[in-house]
Amino acid sequence: MHITVNDELRGTIDPLTTNEYTALERSLLAEGCRDALVLWGDILIDGHNRYAICQQHGIAFNTVQNTSFGTIDDVMLWMIDNHLARRSVSDFQRGVLALRKKDIVTARHRVQLQDAPVGTPVAAAVGASITTRDDVARLAGISSNTLTRIEKIRNAATPELVDAVRAGTISINAAAEVSTLPAADQVAAVAGGKKELQQAAKQVREMKASTRPARTPVPEVDAAPPADTDALQARVLELTAQNAALIERVAALTAALEAARNAA
Repeated sequence: MHITVNDELRGTIDPLTTNEYTALERSLLAEGCRDALVLWGDILIDGHNRYAICQQHGIAFNTVQNTSFGTIDDVMLWMIDNHLARRSVSDFQRGVLALRKKDIVTARHRVQLQDAPVGTPVAAAVGASITTRDDVARLAGISSNTLTRIEKIRNAATPELVDAVRAGTISINAAAEVSTLPAADQVAAVAGGKKELQQAAKQVREMKASTRPARTPVPEVDAAPPADTDALQARVLELTAQNAALIERVAALTAALEAARNAA
């Protein structure tokens, strides 16, 4: 059977780490390839790592066809959704996959909008899309803040730093900090191991803190009493006396009314 490996499709999903690949290889050697490889025509769309290992060791495998796709973009979106449904996918991988899906969907909708007949409503031409950061974060099952950091890593991190995040050597938060360093410094930090990466992230945070503008001091409230305090106190005493007189008058009137009722 002729099977074609499309590099663009294979690159849609990040490669396994060395440990993950070794574990998969061990499983296939011990149990065989139990899950069928998925093909679109003769193009492999699911099972790239299994296929490579089976080819290397002469392990038998089965295939199944999925003919529901119209374009290679359809295949990519299916691959991403299929991978996002797996529990073993890390938050970083989920964020990267969701961002890739957004890129594909946005590009597709842009083309649809350009090709739509004049007068076609935008919503009808574009359809449901991933338009906001919250949409992407919800798709990935992570917070918007985490997605922001993943996007920063995706745009600025060296391949070495990305590999360190994927391997769990450094957290997403710390990697986002380290990704702001020059490429050579990132590579050096990764080469130094986990402690060196943590130290690099700490230095970035401290540098940011030292460059923040100082807070504007809050002016102290003058505790001295206003000049007319004596006049105010005299007015309060005057009003208090008037209030007491009114209370006495009300009490006298109430007593008089009560006496009149009793006399009647």
